[in-house]
Amino acid sequence: MSVIQAVDRNTETRVLQVGNRQIHLADMGGGPPVLMLHGGGPGASGVSNYARNITALAAHFRVLVPDMPGYGKSSKGLNSNDIWGDLADTMLGLLDALGIARAHLVGNSAGGGCALRMALDQPERIGRLVLMGPGGVDVSKAPPTDGLKRLLTYYTGDGPTFEKLSRFITEDLVYDGSQVPKSVLRERYEASIAPEVIANPPLRAPGDPATLAKLDLTLDPRLPALTNPTLVLWGVEDRVNPVSGGVTLQKLMSHCDLYLFSRTGHWVQWERADEFNAAVSAFLKEEEPAANPAIVGAAA
Repeated sequence: MSVIQAVDRNTETRVLQVGNRQIHLADMGGGPPVLMLHGGGPGASGVSNYARNITALAAHFRVLVPDMPGYGKSSKGLNSNDIWGDLADTMLGLLDALGIARAHLVGNSAGGGCALRMALDQPERIGRLVLMGPGGVDVSKAPPTDGLKRLLTYYTGDGPTFEKLSRFITEDLVYDGSQVPKSVLRERYEASIAPEVIANPPLRAPGDPATLAKLDLTLDPRLPALTNPTLVLWGVEDRVNPVSGGVTLQKLMSHCDLYLFSRTGHWVQWERADEFNAAVSAFLKEEEPAANPAIVGAAA
């Protein structure tokens, strides 16, 4: 059973039951399904992460934009011992609940790590992959960046503050922080201090440094065998996940193209929206999945 609320005549939001979680989903457009997975920064949500992309992509695809577990209007809490596995299982369960057998994936930051793990676990259910500064790449090979440290320690010390949130977004997520409206900062901050989020922050610094090795998807022996066509987009000025991770993925993956964006940080889809929308649309159109039959027993 899902609760549906109209946003406008072309878009609806739903709250679907996926296992023991409720997942909030925005649904727009028609055509081959594209699941768009947002990043893991404080106060993140699906629609806010892709505000400059949804309408453009929905002209060609059925665009599905969930709030991932721990964020937005979805159930809170993540398995800190297997973040990628927990996210991937839930998002694959979401496709089940929608009756979608196969979909393209677009993932930013933590959403990119989730997308990559989904493809590793069930490659036959994934069409093409678009990854923007994805998490889980080379994290065991170098100390965390200052931007990633600020993300993972946002809820520690003196706790969440508007100043910490503003600094993270304007200094770490984008190249030119002056372009971020104050309304975006305020919206993100208010979302980050919801009582249920503070009680169970989705991402936090691991207590054991060895945990980073578990988060490094480039150490997964299945990665070189993954044949899903992949487009990696990375801002050269990314201060959260180093751009060198793009080269690593291109070397390890057999069907991987890499686009680098100058004067761009961690939010390629926001900072370079026009180029992003054009490149992603063209890439995904190269192979449209076959009709997606409803999965027996799925609840739409």
